[in-house]
Formats: sequence, structure tokens, C-alpha cells
Amino acid sequence: MAQAHFFVGQLVEHNLFGYRGVVIGVDPMFNHTDAWYESVAKSRPPKDQPWYHVLVHESDHMTYVAERNLRVSLDTTQIDHPLLGAYFDRYDGARYFPRHSMH
Repeated sequence: MAQAHFFVGQLVEHNLFGYRGVVIGVDPMFNHTDAWYESVAKSRPPKDQPWYHVLVHESDHMTYVAERNLRVSLDTTQIDHPLLGAYFDRYDGARYFPRHSMH
């Protein structure tokens, strides 16, 4: 199993679609349905590598993204998402810090 390159609270950008977001969860390997993979994961990223749950900036949805489709965001502007406060309670200008109630 591969080591995850990104962490919860980190700002990332999607390599193909260019959107920014913040990581809210990390799966060590693909953890969704085969039907979802077949219909959504068009580039067929590896299932045995880490996948990430990401809140998308300036939207109200989240995405599930393979590690190979993400890079660190050089833009450290805060993320605008309605669920941000449900996951994080502080931003230090570079990363978000998870709420203490999350496990």
C-alpha cells in the first residue's frame, strides 16, 4: 500500500480540471463502488493508490480524487465552501486544522 502524499487540511489542485480544494479525508486505496469508478474515473487511475475526499473551492460539493490527479496548490487563498466549518476550525495561511470532534 502506497503512502499518501497529501494530508487532511492541505490545499490541493486537480491536475486535469484545475479546481482548488482542501483535503477532508484520505483513503489508502480506492473505497467507492465499481459502478462509480466505471462512470466517473474516466482516466482509470489506479485503485491501489491513495484517494482523497476534497471540498471544492467556490462550490457546494466535494469530490473523490485519485492521488495522481492532484498536486499541492501554490495558491494559499482560503477555500470558500459551505461545509468548511464542519471539518476545520482554524486556518494558518497555509493549511486547515481539523475540528477536535473529528476522529
